Amino acid sequence: MFIRDGLGREMRGVISIARRCSCGRPAVVRTAPRLEDGTPFPTSLYLTLPWLVLEISRVEATGAMAELTARLGEDPALAEAYRGAHQRYLQRRAELGDVPEISGTSAGGMPERVKCLHALAGQALAEGPGINPVAEKVLVGIDGAWPELVCRCERHEGEQR
Repeated sequence: MFIRDGLGREMRGVISIARRCSCGRPAVVRTAPRLEDGTPFPTSLYLTLPWLVLEISRVEATGAMAELTARLGEDPALAEAYRGAHQRYLQRRAELGDVPEISGTSAGGMPERVKCLHALAGQALAEGPGINPVAEKVLVGIDGAWPELVCRCERHEGEQR
């Protein structure tokens, strides 16, 4: 219920909750690499926590993705660590099944560019520190998002988690 309410629609292909905020609400879900209707779905770690989705959207609106992509070209160590995040993403998705149509495609523009901070943040929050350095750079700038994930949710009586 919380995921549906937060996204404004039903979430498809959810396999598990990959990370919760400190109050226990789902923050990141792990999704199947192929949806129920057969559609390939490369984003296997999906950010769902409404306040954080909004904060990440605000960061995206500042042009941060272009700046972060430029940093990949300027900082070989950052680029190498980001390639490692890409490989980790592919390995973790492969645990859920093989989908040839999305083979080699991870999420968020990895490994060459920064395209979707929501997907990158989902990976970092689900996998923990040291996995996705680009997402960590973004999350550290959002109060309460990294490395802990504090509750900034409104409390709703009777809400199912």
